[in-house]
Amino acid sequence: MMSFASLLLLGILFPTLQAKEFTKCELSQVLKDMDGYGGVTLPEWICNIFHVSGFDTQTIVNNNGKTEYGLFQINNKLWCRDNQIQSKNICDISCDKFLDDDLTDDMMCAKKILDSEGIDYWLPHKPLCSEKLEQWLCKKL
Repeated sequence: MMSFASLLLLGILFPTLQAKEFTKCELSQVLKDMDGYGGVTLPEWICNIFHVSGFDTQTIVNNNGKTEYGLFQINNKLWCRDNQIQSKNICDISCDKFLDDDLTDDMMCAKKILDSEGIDYWLPHKPLCSEKLEQWLCKKL
């Protein structure tokens, strides 16, 4: 049986990944600088993120031979590297960086994706997040 001191030391040496499940308003606050980037409004971003990851930073989805990571569901085929497949790694980052609660690197990569692929990279955009976006506004901002 492991002692408390051993467990404490284990927790210090191997910290757990800091994941977060955001609320709409928390996420709106964090992503406010993305509002208008590439012509995409903050409610569009919030809607897309809800539909691809449910606001959960630890979302991982296997999809047609590639794996998608984090809030923005950034894939390992083009945008980030993992140990599963050869990647172009355009964002020059390890995919597991998209699973923590620091969204700085996620937002930088999402902007690169937007610049390269457009907002329709995120499949929910056209059918679910291109109009009637009032529900995705945070009234607290």
